[in-house]
Order: sequence, then C-alpha cells, then structure tokens
Amino acid sequence: MMDWNFLTDVFQQLLTGLPLTLQLSAMALAVGFALSILVAAAAGSSFRLFRWIGNAHIELFRGTPLLVQIFLIYYGLGQIPGLRQSFLWPFLREPYWCAVLALALNTSAYTAEIIRGALQAVPLGEIEAGRSCGMSGLLLRRRVIWPIAVRQGLAVYGSEVILMLKATSLASIITLTEVTGIAYKLISSSYRVMEVFAVTGALYLTLTFLISLAFSVIESRLNKHLAYRRN
Repeated sequence: MMDWNFLTDVFQQLLTGLPLTLQLSAMALAVGFALSILVAAAAGSSFRLFRWIGNAHIELFRGTPLLVQIFLIYYGLGQIPGLRQSFLWPFLREPYWCAVLALALNTSAYTAEIIRGALQAVPLGEIEAGRSCGMSGLLLRRRVIWPIAVRQGLAVYGSEVILMLKATSLASIITLTEVTGIAYKLISSSYRVMEVFAVTGALYLTLTFLISLAFSVIESRLNKHLAYRRN
C-alpha cells in the first residue's frame, strides 16, 4: 500500500533541489553552447592546427565518461600548484563551478558535432539559390545557411538538453544537493529506496517531457512554412 504522505513529503523536499538542478543545466548549456561554436569553427577550419585542436576536444570529451571528467576537474585541478595560486582557484575550488565546467566541456563536444551535422545538412541547392540572388559571406549565412541549419539541428539539440539535465544528477557525487543529492540524503535517513527513487524519476520525467514539448513547439513554428507548402 502506498504511503502517500511520505511520497508527498519526498516530492516537496526534492523540489528544494530543483532550482540548483535547473541552474546547473542552464549554466552548462549556455557556456557549452558558446564554447561549441568555437570548437565547431576550429574543427572545420582550413588550418591544420586549429582543426586538430577542435577534433581533439570533441574526441576527448565524447570519448571519456562524464563521471571521470567531473572527478578529474574536482579532485585533479587542485593537484596543480600553479593553479592554486591563480585567480581561478576561488572558483575552481567550489563544487558548483567544477560541476558547471565539467558539464559545459562535455556538452560542448556533443553540441559542436550537432552544429557540424546541421551545417552539412543544408542543401547545396539552397546555398546556390542564395548566391544567385547576390548573397555571399555573412549575408548568405544569416539568411540561408543558419536558419536552415537551426531547423535541421533543433531536434537533436533538444535531446542534448535533456541529456544534460539528467547529467546534473552526477553533481551529487561532489557534495552538491541538487535533486539527486537530496534523494540520496532521504534514502540514508529513511532506507526507503524504491519510493524515493520513484518520486525522483517521476520528477525528472516531468522535466524532460516539458523540455520535449517546448522544443516540439519551437520546431513546429520554425517549420510552419512547410505546412503551408504541403497545403
């Protein structure tokens, strides 16, 4: 028989960790997206050194587990004497900023590949049509390439946003009390694993559903012209 009072109490306590979960996700996605633009540009550069750096970044952070990256940043950076004496140390000694850095670096690698794939998916005919209208350089990118690339990559990036939201649960291993961190504390005090994790899973499921719905609405609005064309 369900103990609804206990489940309600668990849900209310988990909600106190929701702001930190959303904040971690938003910060990591914002920093990661800005970095991914630089990484994608470097990976597609005609200069071999830049191309090597961009591809190395992508392979490094896609090829190693996020958990290992968090441990290396949180525990490993403190082992560098010069870093402890630098202006960065007040930030990097804090679990919050270490988690943001690890999540941002991880998502930047995946997002850079999403950007690359979206740009490659732009039909050559559309580009040639833009050039035939006298567009070139930034104007061609702003009016033809980038709008089409956004529509091509939006759905995939929506999946990356969802993955990053769920990845914030790993921040609990470096003492951050986001949703999963609070869940661990509730389990240690109540020993009711199934109920706590069931409510935790339901909360994450609700968040991912809302994100999916938001991206679906954005995608349908961006592709509204296609519906008119079919009609």
